[in-house]
Amino acid sequence: MLTQTPARSNPSSAVRYDAYRLARLYTLPEVLSAPWWLMARLWIGWVFFVSGLTKIADFDTTISLFADEYQVPILPPEFAAFSATAFELICPVLLWLGLGTRLAAIPLLVMTAVIQFTYLQHDQHLFWAIILTGLIIQGGGKWSADHLIAQRLKV
Repeated sequence: MLTQTPARSNPSSAVRYDAYRLARLYTLPEVLSAPWWLMARLWIGWVFFVSGLTKIADFDTTISLFADEYQVPILPPEFAAFSATAFELICPVLLWLGLGTRLAAIPLLVMTAVIQFTYLQHDQHLFWAIILTGLIIQGGGKWSADHLIAQRLKV
């Protein structure tokens, strides 16, 4: 049996009622979540992408830095330089699109930890780690390809 909502005689009360319903549907954190995660993805992606462009501009120097200056443990300098450059150029693009956000953030978080603990200790790395950890836990947010794909697949 269908039920109808009672007609409202006062138009201003109808507007207030609709505003109240809308306010109950969306809370402030829900409204701010999508732009926050988009800005986080864009910013952290830019940080790493610029670093990757710097590395690829003179790759011989990059290999020398990994061999002499950075001294990444376990990995050979050539492999470390190549993989760091590849991750810094590919993962930011995925973050910008919000495509595979969680998987794209993992190598960047690992790189941040390696930088922090083996080469240069800086407070900014903690901020990067917080953002990347948030992206791994939360995902790319509603304004991401991941969200659109999940909606299409009804996941």
